[in-house]
Amino acid sequence: MDLRKLKKLIDLVEESGIAELEITEGEEKVRISRSASSTQSQVIPTGAPPPQQAVPAPAPQPAAVTAATAAAQILPEGHVVKSPMVGTFYRSSAPASNPFVEVGQTVKEGETLCIIEAMKLLNEIESDKSGVIKAILVENGQPVEYGEPLFVIE
Repeated sequence: MDLRKLKKLIDLVEESGIAELEITEGEEKVRISRSASSTQSQVIPTGAPPPQQAVPAPAPQPAAVTAATAAAQILPEGHVVKSPMVGTFYRSSAPASNPFVEVGQTVKEGETLCIIEAMKLLNEIESDKSGVIKAILVENGQPVEYGEPLFVIE
């Protein structure tokens, strides 16, 4: 199933307030559910083993909120390209290859910026805006979260 479709389905589940959605497309099945105490959706491929008993996440501490706010203020001005998924960030297609983009490089909409490996799949992340790469916010090989800023394009 296409990554954009999954993201759109997750957004629809969050916006509609439904608790669970299961989609079958050919041989592929995806179940998106969210817990009542959390606003985050959980995508569970039906071929995977069932998740362990969910433990509600503790409420964020004020220090964490302050750190997130401070990090947001440090971002250079411009269009922020965010991670569409949880995974491992890679700047190039292979360890010995040149990075897809560098700071100061001009990119076009649809051009590959990086790869995020998720569940043994390599997903190319494309620019959603044309411009100049102002900042690369993640180090090669680092884990990234959904919605985490990756690049700033001016």
